[in-house]
Amino acid sequence: MRLVLDTSVIVSAFRSRTGASYGLLRLLEERRLVALATPTLLFEYEEVLSRPEQRAIHQLTDAELDATIRDLAALIEPVRVDYRWRPQLTDPDDELVLEAAINGSAEAIVTHNVRDFLPAADRFGIQVLTPGVIMKARFSSWRPLTLP
Repeated sequence: MRLVLDTSVIVSAFRSRTGASYGLLRLLEERRLVALATPTLLFEYEEVLSRPEQRAIHQLTDAELDATIRDLAALIEPVRVDYRWRPQLTDPDDELVLEAAINGSAEAIVTHNVRDFLPAADRFGIQVLTPGVIMKARFSSWRPLTLP
């Protein structure tokens, strides 16, 4: 399955190791799905994860964050933007996600903000799903991890 992960999913994965967002990154690491991103979208992941409020939660050092972003980039299939489809959405940052999905022939955008991408994604035949929905639908054995 070819997916584009919205920044909200990446941030959620870094905030909690018990949810579906983190589960998607584990599946990506296991090569059980294909995540797509443009260089600009990867830079957005890095920029958001570098914010003080995010650092306070994930507590990675600069070196650890850099290494993690490099590892993530190595797992992601790069997408070249041949066509820009702007404007389609109200948030310019969401345009990065939609453009990666269109140019990378993604089946779905995975986000915590489904309504932000509709109906634009529908026009291009791209599903918009939450991490929980895609994990339950495509990886039926997955269940959220509960800590004691």
